[in-house]
Amino acid sequence: MKNKYILTAIIMSMLLGFGSMVSIASDLIIESKNQSYSEQDSKIKFDGDVNVTIDDLHIVGDKADVTVINNEKLDTATFYDKPYAFENKANKKREVKANILKVSLIKKTVRAEGDTQTVIFDGKMPIAVVNADMQEYNTKTGVMTAEGNVTINYKTDIKAFSDNAEFKTDKNGDLKDIKLSGNAIVKNEENEVQADKITYSAATNYFIASGRTNTKATNKDGSVLTLYSDRQEFNQLTNFYNATGNVKIYYEDYFAQGPKVVIYPDKVTKKPGEIYFVGRSSISQGVRTIFADKIKMTTNPKNFKAEGNTRTVIKNINENNDTDMGLGL
Repeated sequence: MKNKYILTAIIMSMLLGFGSMVSIASDLIIESKNQSYSEQDSKIKFDGDVNVTIDDLHIVGDKADVTVINNEKLDTATFYDKPYAFENKANKKREVKANILKVSLIKKTVRAEGDTQTVIFDGKMPIAVVNADMQEYNTKTGVMTAEGNVTINYKTDIKAFSDNAEFKTDKNGDLKDIKLSGNAIVKNEENEVQADKITYSAATNYFIASGRTNTKATNKDGSVLTLYSDRQEFNQLTNFYNATGNVKIYYEDYFAQGPKVVIYPDKVTKKPGEIYFVGRSSISQGVRTIFADKIKMTTNPKNFKAEGNTRTVIKNINENNDTDMGLGL
């Protein structure tokens, strides 16, 4: 039968001779087959079917120890051999698996190390699965960070990859936003965004990408529109794009560039339909380049219109005509 070890401020001071402690609002309950306390190591050790509860957080494993600091405070609980942690808030559930879990009893953080995986549920439906080398979750602030080989499956259609990630949730456990940094990639079946940093707001379904951004939008006919810029904003609900800074667009045999572009979706396909360059811009097709203050591109039908101080340059015109015939009108 399991032993139950209930560690409240009063009981801990009675059992271990601790001095006065700051009052703790929550009880820490640890159940296990065996437990021992080493004053020399300043650790309480638990073996066999370890089950820990603190507030809404539960941790299950085979082996754990709790570090005692200053002979009076419980500091960090470490769980070994692939433990499992979960937290329930309202209709939301968060699961964490790793080789090692470290729980700070003072800061109320859970740190997962080695082959970590976090699954966030809405009811019984998993809405996000996060894998990384390391993950840390603050149960007080609702902020989770992930580092090293981060991969994310969000809902049913979004996949993301990055070196680092940060997730924020509200008091009910609902996702507020995701921040990716370092070789960030977000993609679904038809679109892919790469950037140094990508931020996603769950409330507005808005993506903001910055730093060497690159977006590829694939149409149903297989044609691809590629957008490069310093910064890009994308509304997932309306498929509206806004890009600024060294904007470059490649679409079939078109190449256009300028300081700013706004892209509206086609009403039928919901893919990039009308593309508006603002500021001195240019569009090239073959040997011809047109410069203008404003340029409008359309993808279906494929066309463009240049307005304001337009200038056309045709490269190497002599190579495209019979030099013996000369240039005639």
